[in-house]
Amino acid sequence: MMTSERDAPVETVDIKGDRSEKNIGNKTIVLVGLMGAGKSSVGRRLAHQLGLPFKDADTEIEAASNLSIPEFFEKHGEAAFRDGERKVISRLLEGPQHVLATGGGAYMDKETQALISKYACSVWLRADLDTLYKRCMKRNTRPLLKTGNPRTILKDLMDKRYPVYGGADITVESADGPHEHVVNRIISALENRHSNHL
Repeated sequence: MMTSERDAPVETVDIKGDRSEKNIGNKTIVLVGLMGAGKSSVGRRLAHQLGLPFKDADTEIEAASNLSIPEFFEKHGEAAFRDGERKVISRLLEGPQHVLATGGGAYMDKETQALISKYACSVWLRADLDTLYKRCMKRNTRPLLKTGNPRTILKDLMDKRYPVYGGADITVESADGPHEHVVNRIISALENRHSNHL
Protein backbone atom coordinates (compact mmCIF):
# COMPACT_ATOMS: atom_id res chain seq x y z
CA MET A 1 0.00 0.00 0.00
CA MET A 2 1.45 3.35 -1.00
CA THR A 3 1.59 6.14 1.56
CA SER A 4 1.58 9.85 0.91
CA GLU A 5 4.48 12.07 1.89
CA ARG A 6 2.38 13.44 4.77
CA ASP A 7 1.53 10.00 6.16
CA ALA A 8 5.09 8.76 6.58
CA PRO A 9 7.84 10.17 8.80
CA VAL A 10 10.46 12.41 7.20
CA GLU A 11 13.56 10.39 6.35
CA THR A 12 16.93 11.69 7.39
CA VAL A 13 20.09 10.04 6.16
CA ASP A 14 23.74 10.37 7.07
CA ILE A 15 25.95 11.39 4.16
CA LYS A 16 29.28 9.54 4.10
CA GLY A 17 29.95 10.04 7.79
CA ASP A 18 29.95 13.83 7.80
CA ARG A 19 27.10 13.63 10.36
CA SER A 20 24.95 16.16 8.49
CA GLU A 21 21.36 15.06 8.05
CA LYS A 22 19.75 15.38 4.65
CA ASN A 23 16.00 15.95 4.55
CA ILE A 24 14.84 14.68 1.18
CA GLY A 25 11.40 13.38 2.10
CA ASN A 26 10.27 9.78 1.93
CA LYS A 27 9.40 9.41 -1.73
CA THR A 28 11.28 7.23 -4.18
CA ILE A 29 13.56 9.28 -6.43
CA VAL A 30 13.00 8.44 -10.10
CA LEU A 31 15.64 9.49 -12.63
CA VAL A 32 14.35 10.25 -16.12
CA GLY A 33 16.07 11.37 -19.30
CA LEU A 34 17.48 10.19 -22.60
CA MET A 35 19.86 7.28 -23.03
CA GLY A 36 23.34 8.45 -22.16
CA ALA A 37 22.16 11.03 -19.62
CA GLY A 38 23.78 8.98 -16.83
CA LYS A 39 20.67 7.71 -15.04
CA SER A 40 22.22 4.38 -13.97
CA SER A 41 25.71 5.70 -13.18
CA VAL A 42 24.46 8.75 -11.31
CA GLY A 43 21.63 6.75 -9.73
CA ARG A 44 24.00 4.25 -8.13
CA ARG A 45 26.13 7.01 -6.65
CA LEU A 46 23.08 8.97 -5.50
CA ALA A 47 21.63 5.90 -3.77
CA HIS A 48 24.96 5.27 -2.04
CA GLN A 49 25.16 8.87 -0.84
CA LEU A 50 21.62 8.74 0.53
CA GLY A 51 21.88 5.26 2.01
CA LEU A 52 19.03 4.02 -0.18
CA PRO A 53 18.70 0.93 -2.41
CA PHE A 54 19.26 1.46 -6.13
CA LYS A 55 17.09 -0.17 -8.77
CA ASP A 56 17.25 -0.03 -12.57
CA ALA A 57 13.93 -0.49 -14.38
CA ASP A 58 15.61 -2.06 -17.43
CA THR A 59 17.43 -4.60 -15.24
CA GLU A 60 14.15 -5.44 -13.50
CA ILE A 61 12.42 -5.91 -16.88
CA GLU A 62 15.23 -8.20 -18.05
CA ALA A 63 14.91 -10.28 -14.89
CA ALA A 64 11.12 -10.50 -15.19
CA SER A 65 11.11 -11.40 -18.91
CA ASN A 66 14.34 -13.43 -19.02
CA LEU A 67 15.28 -11.37 -22.10
CA SER A 68 17.76 -8.56 -22.65
CA ILE A 69 16.22 -5.22 -23.62
CA PRO A 70 17.35 -5.57 -27.28
CA GLU A 71 15.94 -9.12 -27.37
CA PHE A 72 12.64 -7.94 -25.88
CA PHE A 73 12.34 -5.18 -28.50
CA GLU A 74 13.14 -7.60 -31.31
CA LYS A 75 10.81 -10.35 -30.11
CA HIS A 76 7.81 -8.38 -28.80
CA GLY A 77 8.14 -4.79 -30.11
CA GLU A 78 8.17 -1.44 -28.35
CA ALA A 79 4.46 -1.38 -27.38
CA ALA A 80 4.79 -4.63 -25.40
CA PHE A 81 8.00 -3.35 -23.85
CA ARG A 82 6.31 -0.14 -22.64
CA ASP A 83 3.46 -2.17 -21.16
CA GLY A 84 5.90 -4.39 -19.25
CA GLU A 85 7.94 -1.37 -18.23
CA ARG A 86 4.85 0.34 -16.79
CA LYS A 87 3.99 -2.75 -14.73
CA VAL A 88 7.53 -3.07 -13.40
CA ILE A 89 7.75 0.61 -12.44
CA SER A 90 4.33 0.44 -10.76
CA ARG A 91 5.47 -2.56 -8.70
CA LEU A 92 8.73 -0.86 -7.72
CA LEU A 93 6.94 2.33 -6.64
CA GLU A 94 4.82 0.28 -4.25
CA GLY A 95 7.96 -0.77 -2.37
CA PRO A 96 10.13 1.08 0.15
CA GLN A 97 11.90 4.31 -0.80
CA HIS A 98 14.77 3.86 -3.26
CA VAL A 99 16.50 5.48 -6.22
CA LEU A 100 15.10 4.25 -9.54
CA ALA A 101 16.72 4.70 -12.95
CA THR A 102 14.22 4.43 -15.82
CA GLY A 103 14.65 3.81 -19.52
CA GLY A 104 14.64 6.81 -21.84
CA GLY A 105 11.09 6.21 -23.07
CA ALA A 106 9.47 5.39 -19.72
CA TYR A 107 8.48 8.95 -18.83
CA MET A 108 6.92 9.41 -22.29
CA ASP A 109 4.19 6.91 -21.38
CA LYS A 110 1.32 8.95 -19.89
CA GLU A 111 0.29 6.22 -17.43
CA THR A 112 3.86 5.68 -16.25
CA GLN A 113 4.33 9.45 -15.95
CA ALA A 114 1.18 9.70 -13.82
CA LEU A 115 2.39 6.91 -11.52
CA ILE A 116 5.75 8.60 -11.06
CA SER A 117 4.11 11.99 -10.46
CA LYS A 118 1.80 10.56 -7.80
CA TYR A 119 4.16 8.32 -5.87
CA ALA A 120 7.71 9.57 -6.48
CA CYS A 121 9.90 12.61 -7.03
CA SER A 122 11.09 12.76 -10.63
CA VAL A 123 14.52 14.11 -11.54
CA TRP A 124 15.36 14.87 -15.18
CA LEU A 125 19.04 14.48 -16.00
CA ARG A 126 19.34 16.89 -18.93
CA ALA A 127 22.35 16.58 -21.22
CA ASP A 128 23.31 18.21 -24.52
CA LEU A 129 23.57 16.32 -27.80
CA ASP A 130 27.37 16.07 -27.84
CA THR A 131 27.43 14.57 -24.33
CA LEU A 132 24.68 12.05 -25.13
CA TYR A 133 26.28 11.00 -28.42
CA LYS A 134 29.72 10.56 -26.85
CA ARG A 135 28.33 8.41 -24.04
CA CYS A 136 26.02 6.33 -26.22
CA MET A 137 28.78 5.45 -28.67
CA LYS A 138 30.77 3.79 -25.89
CA ARG A 139 28.33 0.84 -25.87
CA ASN A 140 26.52 -0.81 -28.75
CA THR A 141 23.47 -1.88 -26.74
CA ARG A 142 20.89 0.78 -27.62
CA PRO A 143 18.12 -0.72 -29.79
CA LEU A 144 16.75 2.64 -30.91
CA LEU A 145 20.16 3.77 -32.17
CA LYS A 146 20.54 0.78 -34.48
CA THR A 147 17.79 1.96 -36.83
CA GLY A 148 19.74 4.77 -38.52
CA ASN A 149 22.27 7.56 -37.90
CA PRO A 150 22.72 7.59 -34.10
CA ARG A 151 23.36 11.34 -33.82
CA THR A 152 20.28 12.17 -35.92
CA ILE A 153 18.15 9.74 -33.89
CA LEU A 154 19.35 11.31 -30.63
CA LYS A 155 18.56 14.81 -31.91
CA ASP A 156 15.07 13.70 -32.98
CA LEU A 157 14.51 12.09 -29.57
CA MET A 158 15.65 15.28 -27.83
CA ASP A 159 13.20 17.38 -29.86
CA LYS A 160 10.35 15.01 -29.04
CA ARG A 161 11.10 14.11 -25.44
CA TYR A 162 12.71 17.16 -23.83
CA PRO A 163 9.42 19.12 -23.60
CA VAL A 164 7.91 16.10 -21.77
CA TYR A 165 10.94 15.54 -19.52
CA GLY A 166 10.60 19.23 -18.64
CA GLY A 167 7.54 18.28 -16.58
CA ALA A 168 9.71 16.44 -14.05
CA ASP A 169 9.79 17.74 -10.48
CA ILE A 170 13.50 18.60 -10.66
CA THR A 171 15.86 19.27 -13.57
CA VAL A 172 19.62 18.81 -13.16
CA GLU A 173 22.25 19.27 -15.85
CA SER A 174 24.26 16.12 -16.60
CA ALA A 175 27.42 17.31 -18.31
CA ASP A 176 30.87 15.82 -18.79
CA GLY A 177 32.80 15.66 -15.54
CA PRO A 178 32.60 13.67 -12.31
CA HIS A 179 29.20 12.14 -11.63
CA GLU A 180 29.60 13.23 -8.01
CA HIS A 181 28.95 16.83 -9.10
CA VAL A 182 25.60 15.77 -10.58
CA VAL A 183 24.80 13.77 -7.44
CA ASN A 184 25.50 16.79 -5.22
CA ARG A 185 23.27 19.00 -7.38
CA ILE A 186 20.45 16.44 -7.13
CA ILE A 187 20.75 16.21 -3.34
CA SER A 188 20.67 20.01 -3.00
CA ALA A 189 17.61 20.20 -5.26
CA LEU A 190 15.86 17.43 -3.30
CA GLU A 191 16.53 19.22 0.00
CA ASN A 192 15.26 22.51 -1.39
CA ARG A 193 12.14 20.89 -2.80
CA HIS A 194 11.39 19.05 0.43
CA SER A 195 11.90 22.13 2.65
CA ASN A 196 9.59 24.12 0.36
CA HIS A 197 6.87 21.46 0.70
CA LEU A 198 6.94 21.28 4.52
